[in-house]
Amino acid sequence: MSLRHAVLAALSHGEASGYELAKRFDVAVADYWTATPQQLYRDLERLESDGLVDARVVEQSRRPNKRVFTLTEAGRAELRAFSRRPAKPPALRDEFMVKMQALDEADPAAIIAGAEARLARSTQKLARYDQLRERLLGGLDEREFLEAGKQVGPYLTLMAGRMYEQTNINWATAVLATLAGDNNDADGHAGDPAGDTTDAGARCREA
Repeated sequence: MSLRHAVLAALSHGEASGYELAKRFDVAVADYWTATPQQLYRDLERLESDGLVDARVVEQSRRPNKRVFTLTEAGRAELRAFSRRPAKPPALRDEFMVKMQALDEADPAAIIAGAEARLARSTQKLARYDQLRERLLGGLDEREFLEAGKQVGPYLTLMAGRMYEQTNINWATAVLATLAGDNNDADGHAGDPAGDTTDAGARCREA
């Protein structure tokens, strides 16, 4: 997959200027495919050159005119062809997991601080996802929304993000409980995280 497919997917939900597309990426796409505004603008130009998007100029009275991009039929066909190709397994590279792997030799305070930071970050992201979910549902319950059949793809993508962050919250909570010696709390959140954690870096060397 290249960035162009993420751009085409974002435009499949409606036309957008480069600026609006960058905001759309930041809200809905950035957690599974990152790009800078400069990269987005470059790919939009390439997509237009390849006939996969059209651009039109929108005149604005109090601001500079803007170019708005829409999918062409060729762009939609490219998305359909892309959807048929097997997806590559995601590559996970997590620096904190490497540190956790070396727990017995780690700085206890740094590991605890890292787990607390992950917990705070995931809690914040989950709250943002919940806000996006409410906005997407537009007053409907989940069943009514899915039966309407609109924006189902973004909704299911959002649900994947929510579940991922909830897993992070559960895991970070279990890590902190385990390092503090509270196995009951750890089991309640992660169900025996990492198997036998009796030593757990000598409780992170007694923190």
